[in-house]
Amino acid sequence: MSLRHASRVAAALRVPVVAILLLAALTAADLAPVAAQSEPTMVFLVRHAERAEDGTNDPPISGAGEARAALVAEMLRDAGVTHVHSTNTRRTRTTAAPAAASAGVAVGLYDPRDLSGFADHLRATPGRHLVVGHSNTTPQLVAALGGEPGSPIEELEYDRLYIVTLGDAGPSTLLLRFGA
Repeated sequence: MSLRHASRVAAALRVPVVAILLLAALTAADLAPVAAQSEPTMVFLVRHAERAEDGTNDPPISGAGEARAALVAEMLRDAGVTHVHSTNTRRTRTTAAPAAASAGVAVGLYDPRDLSGFADHLRATPGRHLVVGHSNTTPQLVAALGGEPGSPIEELEYDRLYIVTLGDAGPSTLLLRFGA
């Protein structure tokens, strides 16, 4: 990870640059033996970005939401995302679009009413997945993957980034905060 990229990520996550560089170094060191055994599947999960209120049941994201969606794409730029998944709403598809474009992959749709089945699909599909969902589905999907979702997502809370690693030793969860 370059110092310039680490600085941008550190600012987005509201942590010191040295913490990002240390995390990158520790992650690389810790994953080296695991990668030799089998590459773990990683799932990055976010709630859709801030929505604009337009009086419909399927609103677009706001200007702040567009900035947050671009930030997700920037944060995951070097993460090696191989799959991007979204529910079939404008706000989730639009949140997922910049990261999918950056990774050069299409946005695949999933059914938020079958999180257990989707979790099975994620576990069976190697790679690095970005999943964009909702406040009432993202923590539940983290749990369905065997991760620790923490507290429920509040109505106006858009800054959670879960990283669930599905390795040979079982799932592990990292929860980060990003953006304003």
